[in-house]
Formats: sequence, C-alpha cells, structure tokens
Amino acid sequence: MVEYEIHRLRAAELRRLAAHRRLVGEALRARRAARRSAGAEAPGPRADTHGPRRNRFTRAA
Repeated sequence: MVEYEIHRLRAAELRRLAAHRRLVGEALRARRAARRSAGAEAPGPRADTHGPRRNRFTRAA
C-alpha cells in the first residue's frame, strides 16, 4: 500500500514537472516570435553590441 502511494505521488510530481516544462517552452517560443517580429520592423541591420564572440586571429605558437 505504501509503494502505491509513493507511486501516485511520484506520478503527480512528474505531471507537474511536465506541465511546467511545457509552459516554459511556450514562453520561450512566444519570446522568440516577438523578437523576430520586432526585428523585422527594426530599421537597418542588427548591430552586435557585445563585440566579437571569439578572437579573429589564431593564437601564436
């Protein structure tokens, strides 16, 4: 009987976790869609404000 209750609690927790992950995924998709639509309306090219992500030149030996 105890094992069954533990199983039910674990199943309920997994359902809550899955619902939370779906909600997070929906929020991320909505945020990306908003960025895309805002980017399409923005004038000119997008500027990189953080500088290059890696060094342009290879390291000297």
